Amino acid sequence: MSNWIIKKVPHIGGPYRFSKGLPDTQQACWCGLGFSQQVKPLQEHSLLAFRGLCASLPALLSLGMPDHAKTKLQPTLRLLLALLCLLANSTKGLAQAGSTIRVRLADGFDFPVGKPDAVSYHKSRGYFPNGHLGEDWNGNGGGNTDLGAPIYACARGVVILSANIGVGWGNCVLIRHIYRESDGRIAMVDSLYAHLHQRVVKLHDLVEKGQLVGAMGGNNGMYFVHLHFEMRKDLRVGMNRSQFPRDNSVYYSPTAFINARRKLAVDSRKYDVPVNTFAPYGSSIADSRSDSDTARPPTIPRLDTKPFESPQPQLNPEDDDFWSRLKAKIRNGQVTPGAEEKK
Repeated sequence: MSNWIIKKVPHIGGPYRFSKGLPDTQQACWCGLGFSQQVKPLQEHSLLAFRGLCASLPALLSLGMPDHAKTKLQPTLRLLLALLCLLANSTKGLAQAGSTIRVRLADGFDFPVGKPDAVSYHKSRGYFPNGHLGEDWNGNGGGNTDLGAPIYACARGVVILSANIGVGWGNCVLIRHIYRESDGRIAMVDSLYAHLHQRVVKLHDLVEKGQLVGAMGGNNGMYFVHLHFEMRKDLRVGMNRSQFPRDNSVYYSPTAFINARRKLAVDSRKYDVPVNTFAPYGSSIADSRSDSDTARPPTIPRLDTKPFESPQPQLNPEDDDFWSRLKAKIRNGQVTPGAEEKK
């Protein structure tokens, strides 16, 4: 906080002003609290939270206290709420400005509907390269009877997109998963949940397998109700599918991928998962990034995955000598008498 400057600003309803000289930012003045801060544009939910704090200020000042106490307390409350908002916004900025979020390995994958194992659901349309790049899931009741049905995260991961894209997509949630393959390699994959009636997770939320992420929809009546579900191996796609090959170099067959990874090995570590690897809808990575190097595929963390070698049993030198002598006797025809010969 050493770079922050606090000044008296009596003409805007409060005694404090916060300012900080930061390049490429905009001045945001918040009336009611009477301070301004140079910050990057606030996210929608951060602004709503801020308005809630503002709305609560009158209640805090009307708790049966004398007028002179309110007068003395008001500047303190303004300063306190200002600091809280600055802290909340700076914390949010860390997740967005940073390139990674730490996530634990997924312990396995499951289907995003009818948990577990897609009970009472079926695929109305499957995956095929250069055609339908995901799977459409419907309830067995048919028609739009599954409107509002729960949609679940297929594995542990971090939400890297939660937005209404509009056009043919509607409400979409994109989750990034990090996991260990059977050969010990660490890999990542994105799962997409599209045409949702409702989203219940937000950007950079950490989710668990089977956690509710939304409700099944039909993109506001554009389609019959269903879930469009994709699994992407290329972490740069985001919502810009037209800029990438429409084949197995970019996509997995979701059912085949899940069935091959129902249970996975995990550990107690957290791994750095890149979250800013794709461009906003309608633009390219090169357009949205000033550094051309960021258009390269993100670096995936690697572990020392040497094959496990079981310890070899230690032989007693005397036992080893015994077996050597026995083998020599067998080679020379000096075999041990059998049970019948001993009688």
